[in-house]
Amino acid sequence: MNPPEYQPFAEIEVEAVRPDRHGFTLTGQGHDHTEYSLDLRFDMPLDARTRTVLGELLSHADLIISRRPPGALTDALRTRRERAHNP
Repeated sequence: MNPPEYQPFAEIEVEAVRPDRHGFTLTGQGHDHTEYSLDLRFDMPLDARTRTVLGELLSHADLIISRRPPGALTDALRTRRERAHNP
């Protein structure tokens, strides 16, 4: 059986990108007129040039955040997720 499809939760126009040592914080307003903030982190430090280029690209982005409906996590997905967190 196929798991339920992801459904759009929020569509956000990025208005500001704030860089830090390990990523970015993107903020913007959704189509529902709600303010959103998204923290994007990397497992490694970003050098200044990479941070500048990524920041510029992200500042022109729109985000679509999707999710599965509540309770849609199947047993197979739950087992796989548990295995990934408990090697």
